[in-house]
Amino acid sequence: MQRWPNVPALFGWLGLDRRGRWLIKDELISHPRIVNAINQNYAADEHGRWYFQNGPQRGYVRLESAPLMLRVEADRLMTHTGREVRQPTAAYLDEDGAVLLATEHGPAEIAASDLDWILQRLQVDGRELHEDELVAALVEPSGTRTRLMLDLNASTLPVIRLDADAAPDCLHFVRDPQPYEGEKVSTRAMD
Repeated sequence: MQRWPNVPALFGWLGLDRRGRWLIKDELISHPRIVNAINQNYAADEHGRWYFQNGPQRGYVRLESAPLMLRVEADRLMTHTGREVRQPTAAYLDEDGAVLLATEHGPAEIAASDLDWILQRLQVDGRELHEDELVAALVEPSGTRTRLMLDLNASTLPVIRLDADAAPDCLHFVRDPQPYEGEKVSTRAMD
């Protein structure tokens, strides 16, 4: 990479949807080798902009939700890039019931298809959650610690109510990355 220090970054081409699927110009990327290459070379810069490193070029990713999507596999949380989450440090609930975690890999949302798994792990005062307690948590003001606790086996985390629009600032990521002034930008797709 040192041979090409001024390769321009690419903005507006790549995306990640709420199901953990990669998109290019809003079209699904389905080729397994391409998906695998993106998964292995996906990271964040110092500004919280997530990107795919393609050789010397960075392709910044528009996020529908969070930088990482989580799925439950064999009773473990796995990122859409194939990494196991072992050390979540915070749990958040947005106004629509989506659950986000701060993880060792970055901010992540649990896939809607796995919300039943999460609901089974939500507790209030050490007991199973009642539906009215979840409803009460959903209407709490953003930034409020709810009565809910999320038991993820290795850790039990308090659940903070957090508006979806506030998640990027709180969890330090950018949903729609833009170039900074003076940053070299390409208008061509990655080679």
